[in-house]
Amino acid sequence: MRTTAVTTDHPKTKLFYGWLVVAAAFVVTFVGFGSAYTFSSFVESLQRDFGASRGSVSLVFSFAGFLYFGLGVISGPFADRWGARNLAALGMGLVGLGLVLASQAQTIVQVYAAYSIGIGAGVGCAYVPTLGAVQRWFVKRRGFASGLAVSGIGVGTLVMPPLATWLIANLGWRDAYLVLGIMAAVIGIGSSLLISDDPRRHGTGPDGDPLDQLSGSPARQGVSIRDAVRTRRFAGLYAACLISAFGVFVPFVHLVPFAVDHQVAPAAAVLLLGMIGVGSTAGRFFLGGIADRIGRDTFLIAMYAGMAVSLAIWAVASGFWSLAIFALLFGVFYGGWVAILPAVVTDHFGGRNVGGIIGILYTSVAIGTLLGPSAAGFAFDVSHSYVIPIAISAAANVVAALIAVATMRTGSPVASTVPS
Repeated sequence: MRTTAVTTDHPKTKLFYGWLVVAAAFVVTFVGFGSAYTFSSFVESLQRDFGASRGSVSLVFSFAGFLYFGLGVISGPFADRWGARNLAALGMGLVGLGLVLASQAQTIVQVYAAYSIGIGAGVGCAYVPTLGAVQRWFVKRRGFASGLAVSGIGVGTLVMPPLATWLIANLGWRDAYLVLGIMAAVIGIGSSLLISDDPRRHGTGPDGDPLDQLSGSPARQGVSIRDAVRTRRFAGLYAACLISAFGVFVPFVHLVPFAVDHQVAPAAAVLLLGMIGVGSTAGRFFLGGIADRIGRDTFLIAMYAGMAVSLAIWAVASGFWSLAIFALLFGVFYGGWVAILPAVVTDHFGGRNVGGIIGILYTSVAIGTLLGPSAAGFAFDVSHSYVIPIAISAAANVVAALIAVATMRTGSPVASTVPS
C-alpha cells in the first residue's frame, strides 16, 4: 500500500516547482539586464547635458558591467551558503535605487556612482545566485532550463531600450530613470521571492524525479571551489570568456551611435538594440535544448565562432538593413553563449558550489566588459571610426573558439550524467 501511495503522490503529477524558479529567473534577468541595456537610449542626453565625450560616457556602462559580472565572485559563494532568494531580492532593490539616484545626478561623476554602482552591484548580487539556483533544479534539461532563464536578458534588451526612449521623449531623461527605477524594484523584488535553491525542500529531486529514486543528491554533489579553479578545464573556460568578452559588449554601447553616424535615424537606430534582443531571445530559448542534444561543450565553441562571424558582418555594414542582419545574428549567438555557460560549468564541476564557481568564472567577463566598450569609445574619439575596435572584437572571438576547442581535450573533474 505504501508503494501505491508514493506512486499516487508522484511529484510529476504536480507543477514542477523548478519551472517557477526558471520563471523567476527570467523576470530577474529581464529587469536587471533590461535596465542596464537601456543605457544607449540615454547616451545622447548625457552627452548633451554634461558635455561628456563618447568615451567617458561609455565608461558608465563599462563600470556597471564590470561590477555586475565581477561581483559574482562574492554573491555566488554567499548564495551557496545563505540562499539565492535573499541575494536576488537585494540586487533588484539596488537596481531600482541606482536608477532613481541616476535621475537626480547633477554631474557625470554622479551618474557613474548611481548607475554604475547601483545597477552594477544590483545585477552582481542577483545574476549569479539566480543562475546557480536554476542549475540545481535540472540535470537532463539543464541547457534548456538555463536558456529559458536567461532569455529574460534577450526580452529585456528587446523591450526596455524602446521603453526608455519613449519615456525620455515624453518625460525627459531624469523622470525616465525614475519610472524605470520604481518598476525595477517592485517587479524585481517580487519575482525574487519565488526563487528556491534546493528541490528537496519541495519534495522532489532534479527534473522532478521522486526522492525515493535518487541515490544521494545530484543537486549538491560536486568539487570544491578551490579544486575547480585549479583545473585546466576551468583555466580554459576562463581564458575563452575573458578574450571573448572584450568584444561581446561593444555593440550594446556603440551600435546605436554607430548607426546614427551612418545616417540611420535615431529612432530606427534604437530598434537595432531591440533586434539584438530578438535574436538573443531566440538563441536562449531555442538553442539551449539543441545544446543538450549535440553536446554543450561543442555548442559553446559554435557560439564563439558565430559571434566572430557576426561581428565581421558589422565591420562591413553601413545601412539599416545590413546592421539589422548583424544585430539579429549577433543576438542569436550571444544569447546561446550566455545560456550555455552556467550549464557547462555545472556539467564539469557539479552543483554543490556552482554559484561560487560561476561567480569566479564571470570575473573574466567583468574584465572584458570593463575594457572593451570603453576602449572602443576612446578609439572612436581618436580616429572617428569604429573599424579597428570591431575588427579586434571579431578576432577576439576567433581566439576564444580556439581556446574552447583545446579545453575540450582536458579532463572533466565531475563526470556528468548527461553527455556534455
